[in-house]
Amino acid sequence: MANQQDYYDVLGVPRGASQDDIRSAFRRLARQYHPDVNKAEDAEERFKEINEAYAVLGDEQKRAAYDRYGHAGVGGMGGAPDFTNVDLGDIFEELFGFGFGRRGGRQQQRNAPRRGADLQYNLTLDFEEAVFGVEREIEFSRDEECGRCEGSGAEPGTSPSTCPTCNGRGEVRQSRQTIFGNMVQVTTCPNCRGSGELIGSPCKVCNGRGLERKQVNKAVEIPAGVDSGTQVRLSGEGQPGQNGGPKGDLYIALNVRPHKYFRRRNDDILLDLDINIAQATLGADVEVPTVDGDAVLSIPNGIQPGKVLRMRDKGVPHLRGGGRGDQLVVVNVQVPTRLDDEQRALFEQLAESLGTDVHPQERGFFDRLKEVLGG
Repeated sequence: MANQQDYYDVLGVPRGASQDDIRSAFRRLARQYHPDVNKAEDAEERFKEINEAYAVLGDEQKRAAYDRYGHAGVGGMGGAPDFTNVDLGDIFEELFGFGFGRRGGRQQQRNAPRRGADLQYNLTLDFEEAVFGVEREIEFSRDEECGRCEGSGAEPGTSPSTCPTCNGRGEVRQSRQTIFGNMVQVTTCPNCRGSGELIGSPCKVCNGRGLERKQVNKAVEIPAGVDSGTQVRLSGEGQPGQNGGPKGDLYIALNVRPHKYFRRRNDDILLDLDINIAQATLGADVEVPTVDGDAVLSIPNGIQPGKVLRMRDKGVPHLRGGGRGDQLVVVNVQVPTRLDDEQRALFEQLAESLGTDVHPQERGFFDRLKEVLGG
């Protein structure tokens, strides 16, 4: 370079930059200033400067000599780009789909086997179905091999022919001379659109696709413990592959309806339980709903509003196995808003008695209050 510009300045990196940083800077600048992309008058000259700088800084030995002696230390070795440390194929394929002709086979053949697309099915479950699992019948649509042409795409009695443009490869290659030598651009064949075959007489059912849309019914096992947002994968139940590739998968996205009583927190089930003040004061055995059916819960005497009582192993089975969560009962003490004469009289007596020491013999009063309140 005539002006002997500092190689670090050319790449825009500090002198202490790592080799990864230098490589990254070179790749970014090479994409930016490649003459086929950048039409500025100085783009080609700038591109050569970038390559020369990287030819030195991208080589550990040359870089060490340059750091010590400057341009004199590399003795002009930077004048010819050395691409041994960078995969230019990556850069040019990223920009244009180019690949070096001498590195043939880098790009995947257009008609190579390809996996089919995945499908999704939305399924809504009741709360109990999500807790204990269920088998459900679902119906969805997907492409299946055409029954008339058996997947060939051609009318029965005829067959596809090899595309003369690409000779069955599904792609065409064009050579191009650049400053780096002979480059090859690979594009999808415009004649067969990448299939490598031409169908002279398309099937009347599938119009040459080789596939027809069909409704599929399938029984699905939903495991115990799923929740909204859980996905169940059915391997190989998606769209068919191309060119002999495997089928995609079917993903069943689950949504769980809210329950009348229960709420869920991870694998625990929450239940709000209303009790009256007599039950809260004296304690009681009450029947509460669970996903397994009604069960008796002991309310300790003197319980306060908001207290949580735990019912072991009454929650949701762990999705991965190994036990269940718990049912958490949140106690709410109801204060009556309307009282009849007898209830009011008892509460007035209660208010009076609470102003003094309450003796054990007064428990009959609380029992009477509990009876009147329906506890």
